[in-house]
Amino acid sequence: MTQTVLLALDTSTEFCSVALLSAAAVDVDAADHARAEPRAWVRHEQTGAVSSMRLLPAIRELFSEAGLALADCNAIAFGSGPGSFTGLRTATGVAQGLAFGLDLPVVPVSTLLVCAESARRRDPAATRVLAALDARMDEIYWADYAWDEAQGEWRTVQSASLDTPERLVLPDEPFTLAGNAAAAFSARLPALAAARSVDYEALPHALPLAYAALRAFHAGRTVPADQAAPEYIRNKVAQTTAERIAEKAAKAGQAAALAHDALPREGRQ
Repeated sequence: MTQTVLLALDTSTEFCSVALLSAAAVDVDAADHARAEPRAWVRHEQTGAVSSMRLLPAIRELFSEAGLALADCNAIAFGSGPGSFTGLRTATGVAQGLAFGLDLPVVPVSTLLVCAESARRRDPAATRVLAALDARMDEIYWADYAWDEAQGEWRTVQSASLDTPERLVLPDEPFTLAGNAAAAFSARLPALAAARSVDYEALPHALPLAYAALRAFHAGRTVPADQAAPEYIRNKVAQTTAERIAEKAAKAGQAAALAHDALPREGRQ
């Protein structure tokens, strides 16, 4: 009998989320590994924009509680996105740094798949999950997953995408809607009325991330530390200085035109 120790990190939202799993596993196939329920230690704290300051102390606390050391780790997993631009870089950088130092493989896990994993762990009947997260800027990150009972793993029906709430493609069978998009967009989201059930609390969190990553690790779905990278669905997250100046000038021109049109005819130049 061997022990698998996996550290999972997620800072894709305003939460700093860390989980440590210790799973006793016999030398059999990956499905049996996946069925073994590991011991877990968790920190999940709302830190806002300062997750980078809390992440390493939280990791140290979990190893201390578990009576384990970083050297006991077999793999490091992180929420690869989509999510906060800065948050994704934080989790990626810490996962890479630890993995380089310990010569460990890395397991990137989609934050949308984490939502699906969370929904199924809370409700075993949630075997088809439409995961949808508020992406701000009036858009949604979403993906469609189906649980394959025979394989003991998720199958991706639609990979991570970015769309307006009205453009989500609904599954062709009863499904669970997971994530915070339902609360953020409510009636604008057709999936809300069509869903079999809605799990508002199935959000990016290090514990369901760790469970999904543990299966991936035993199945060999890992990458070297230097290949770990965030998953950015939105390519453009901010305007350039020139674009902001141009937009400001355009708005000023529109305001001037409206003011001119509002003047009495005899007052116009």
